[in-house]
This record gives sequence, C-alpha cells and structure tokens, in this order.
Amino acid sequence: MKEQIKSWLEQGTVDVFLGYREVDHHPIPWCFTQEAIEEVDDLVVSPARYSLEKIATHMAAEDPDIRIGMLARDCNNRALNVLYVWNQLRPEQVVTVEANCCPSPLKEHADCSYLEPGTVGAYKKAVGIDNHLRLEAVEAYGPEEGRNRWMYEFQKCIKCYGCRNICPVCFCRECSLDHDDLVGTGPLLPDIPIFHLVRAVHMAGRCIDCGLCEDACPMDIPLRLLYQKVNRIAMDLFDYRTGTSGDQPPFSILGDRVTLEPKPIQPVTGAEA
Repeated sequence: MKEQIKSWLEQGTVDVFLGYREVDHHPIPWCFTQEAIEEVDDLVVSPARYSLEKIATHMAAEDPDIRIGMLARDCNNRALNVLYVWNQLRPEQVVTVEANCCPSPLKEHADCSYLEPGTVGAYKKAVGIDNHLRLEAVEAYGPEEGRNRWMYEFQKCIKCYGCRNICPVCFCRECSLDHDDLVGTGPLLPDIPIFHLVRAVHMAGRCIDCGLCEDACPMDIPLRLLYQKVNRIAMDLFDYRTGTSGDQPPFSILGDRVTLEPKPIQPVTGAEA
C-alpha cells in the first residue's frame, strides 16, 4: 500500500494523498505530498475514522483541478458516490486505496472492529432508545411510546453541531440549521425536536450509514437509527439506494422537472356561499 501511494505521488498521479498519521500516539487525518514523501512510511490505517472525503470536498472547492488519493473503507466509498452524484467531487479526480473493513452485527457497514459496544444504562433503556437496537425493534414501540422515547433523546442535545460537522455528506454552503427562522443560533439550546427533525429530513437519500455522527455526539443520541429510518423511507417509496452508485441521480421527491400549473378555481355554489 505505502509503495503504491509513493508511486502515485512521485509520478504525479495524485497531488495529495489523504490518510492517517500517528501524532502523539493518536492517528489523525494527514495530507501526504510529494514534497514530504518520506512521511508515507508513517501512514497508519486503523484504528481511525474521520471524514476524509469531507476534507477532499473542501480541497476540491478551493482547487477544482486537484487530484486526490484517499484511503477508503466501504463507508468512504459510499460517501464518495453521494458526493459524485451531487457534483461535489468528480470520479476522475479521486483514486482510492481500499482499506480493510470489518463489519460487526451492530454496525453492518462500518469499520467498527475497535468500537466495542458501549454499556447502555438502565434508565436509558427504560425511557429512551438503546443505540444498539435494530430499527425494527425501535419501530415496535408504537407511535406514542416511540415519540416519548425520541423526545427523551432529543432533549439531551446541546446543539454542538458535531453531527453536522463530522458528516461526510453535509456540504451545503448555507445550512438551514443556522437559519434563525428555523433554529435559534448562538448558545441557546435547540428547539425540540425541530433541530433533529430538520437534519433528519436532509439525511434522506444522503446518509451512508457510517455512524460518525453518533460517534461524535457527546450526549449519546441514537442518530444512526434516526437516519436509517429516513433512508428506509426513501428506499421503500422511491427505491433509492443511497451510495450504491456514483451514477444515480440526486434524490429528489420532486423529480427531474417540476411544472407548476394554476389550480382551477371551483365555482362557489349557493349553499357554500
């Protein structure tokens, strides 16, 4: 792997390679370049999970012609497909080195071999939502109990924006979560449940189920389950399978073309008048 990366840098196949380097005993995202090619010897693969594709998106926005190499697991590749679909990156400007992906029963598509299941307290199990449940188990609570349990989870939010900031497929230049008419900005706690419902709607047809949002959440809100739900709705209604291909169109319930026509005015009858 390291020799392949060095070869790409030396031959100019890529201008930069995004991976991980251990600094002070902690693997962090690192940009490997031809000017410091010896640093490739310090490349590490695991345990480390960050939004490398999000970094690539920012780099491409600054330099549309940049050629990027990237360490990629299964979840990274799904995110890249979403970013290709939404024209945030071009397939021809990104090459990847595949990294081992070790699925587990809890996080089917994520490299979670180092993320052992956390202990869920008795109170959270009783009144909230166990992060380790399958979606079917959460849906079995029913409307009223389900609402109460989700509201318990949402009211813990401190509006740190960690879920949005770590998300590899959040790329809007103007975020609705920063819009005063929807969500109060500044240090105020978010309106419950508007903050998370607005974000959940935006995740429909975008979430690639990497689990980074939940890992980043300091309040242990089961965000992955929430976004799995909206993605399942998109799949059931529109057969839209997020991240499976870079060729599918962007998800839109409006379709490719919207034609607005005035609704005919119905005459008012004497009785209605």
